[in-house]
Amino acid sequence: MFQSFASPTRPQDGPPRLAALREAMAQAGLAGFLVPRADAHQGEYVAPRDDRLAWLTGFTGSAGFACVLPDRAGVFVDGRYRVQARNQVNTEVFTPVDWPETKLADWLRANLDGGTVGLDPWLHTPDDLEKLETALAGSGIALREVENLVDAVWPDQPAPPAGEITPYPAELAGDSHGAKRAAVAETLREAGHRAAILSLPDSIAWLLNIRGQDIPRNPVPHGFAVLHDDGHVTLFTDPAKVTDSLRAHLRDQVTLRPVEALAPGLKSLVGPVRLDPGSAPLWVLRQLQENGVEVAMGDDPCILPKARKTPAELDGARAAHLRDGAAVVEFLAWLDREAPGGALTEIDVVTALEGFRRATGELRDISFDTIAGAGPHGAIVHYRVTEDTNRPVKPGELLLVDSGGQYLDGTTDITRTIAVGQPPEEARAPFTRVLKGMIAISRARFPKGLAGRDLDALARYPLWLAGQDYDHGTGHGVGAYLCVHEGPQRLSRLSTVPLEPGMILSNEPGYYREGAFGIRIENLIAVRAAPALAGADDRAMLAFETLTWVPIDRRLIDTGLLSDEERAWLDRYHAEVAHRIAPLVSDDARAWLHKATAPL
Repeated sequence: MFQSFASPTRPQDGPPRLAALREAMAQAGLAGFLVPRADAHQGEYVAPRDDRLAWLTGFTGSAGFACVLPDRAGVFVDGRYRVQARNQVNTEVFTPVDWPETKLADWLRANLDGGTVGLDPWLHTPDDLEKLETALAGSGIALREVENLVDAVWPDQPAPPAGEITPYPAELAGDSHGAKRAAVAETLREAGHRAAILSLPDSIAWLLNIRGQDIPRNPVPHGFAVLHDDGHVTLFTDPAKVTDSLRAHLRDQVTLRPVEALAPGLKSLVGPVRLDPGSAPLWVLRQLQENGVEVAMGDDPCILPKARKTPAELDGARAAHLRDGAAVVEFLAWLDREAPGGALTEIDVVTALEGFRRATGELRDISFDTIAGAGPHGAIVHYRVTEDTNRPVKPGELLLVDSGGQYLDGTTDITRTIAVGQPPEEARAPFTRVLKGMIAISRARFPKGLAGRDLDALARYPLWLAGQDYDHGTGHGVGAYLCVHEGPQRLSRLSTVPLEPGMILSNEPGYYREGAFGIRIENLIAVRAAPALAGADDRAMLAFETLTWVPIDRRLIDTGLLSDEERAWLDRYHAEVAHRIAPLVSDDARAWLHKATAPL
């Protein structure tokens, strides 16, 4: 099994660990210390060594942070994690804080009368520091960059990851790393920049056509890189990760150096050097500043090219989704046979689904820990079942299953909400409203230049009409055998990045009723040029291609709430699911599939 069901944290561990941290703060002369859910590379997922927030507080979500003061400790989490945080942290010593509604600076002003707050410059970006300093101006609260105090009191902290780095086939990437380096270097020259610092693991993996094993579920290597304006790259990484095949792949166009050489390597650069203030560690900026290297703040130059998938990457995504779709259909057919008997648990569901994916012979990993929330657990947006929380899958309830696979040719992510036996009547209307929102995004046709924030409301509008909503974005970007959450594109009211052809996103509206059920329906979609329309204006328009081909549970649909166009879309979608997936599954699953995709 890729997924473990052991409880990674225990609330009772929080108080002694918090006390040890406070003692270290007092010795350092600090009135506060920040503990982000971050590593030096600012990725969403972190290696066990870097999971400081979980070790200290017990909260295991993929976003959030803690601020520890002498007399209180806030754990800041957004709407996806509020139920989870209350369940995981010891609320006698940690206080969950609704974020971003409550800003860190406002909380500090209310709870700290002057003093100095420490932060680790490896775990915060220049943007982080600038925003916080600006918000604290005039408060009497100062910020100081210090060694990480959690590391100082974590006696059994895991070792840094040292997974082997392997080449990624150019035929799947669509371009050689030489072509990529040349193209990105040209953008540096056009901007007048002599080099760019790369700190995001997926940017480095994409640029050099390599993959790694340093972060669970995400096939990326830890390291830093400097891309020079002539296309040459210096890669700073642990020599233990380097193999002869990697050296042969990179050739003499990429210089390999140990991580310990990063500081002198940065100080030897000639500026202007591009640094992404939103993703690079503050520590890197300090090294450049100490040696007088001119810094040009700007976006990571790999971010947009990586997001615009090549034709080869899109072909890979289509193939991966057919393979994955067949595995999920086998799973759903099995679930419909077994679940009504009442003998299954959430762990049984996760184990079975991973087994069907493994049976493809192509699964490299799951793309994130499977979310299998039965009944009220479905309302915990990023629920992860453990041996302690494992719950029966009961007839008459909903089961929310959000999962994905990592295949060499693509990364998948799909959510289906399933009725176990006779579904609860009160869930049918919200399920249908969520479906209407998902269909609205799938059918969207929009002018080139629009961003995710311009489309996000389409998915929410049916819920808004009923006074309902959900506290997460409608969709995130997805990598090509890379991270399942990939920027900069998103379907979110916060996203200002214009959508471009080749970008892959999730389309996943939801609805959550705490203590009762959760609903989410998710397909992956790719941005493409919109088909021509007779009589349309002469303007560039974009649309979405659906990548995910798995039935949506018709038993939960209140057909009276669907328009004729929505019914037609769903019937066409289900007909296409049957056409594409039926040849790939067993006889039993094929029989189930034909019933599950029958017209409304």
